[in-house]
Amino acid sequence: QVQLVESGGGLVQPGGSLRLSCTASGATVSSYAMRWYRQAPGKERELVATISSTGGTNYADSATGRFTISRDNAKNTVYLQMNILKPEDTAVYYCNTMRMILSVGPVQYWGQGTQVTVSS
Repeated sequence: QVQLVESGGGLVQPGGSLRLSCTASGATVSSYAMRWYRQAPGKERELVATISSTGGTNYADSATGRFTISRDNAKNTVYLQMNILKPEDTAVYYCNTMRMILSVGPVQYWGQGTQVTVSS
């Protein structure tokens, strides 16, 4: 039922900025924690940023001071503002949330991903 769609990726030079968007349907982003992950070629998927239902945020060490996760409740959208981008930020970025289903347990929902490439 929950559907997540990412957008905003692209090619940017080192030191540049991008803002990623994740628009949700079948869900209200303010009611649940939302997360951004990324996965580079040959690497495991990595948690980048989290925003809780109460607005608290948390970041990976590599993102702290450069990335900001936020919500626009009217648009039902979560953002990841990425500044001072580095080549090692190159990855596919995924939006994520979790729901508890009584008969199943926790279920993860993922968007399709958006490619971010940082290169000169």
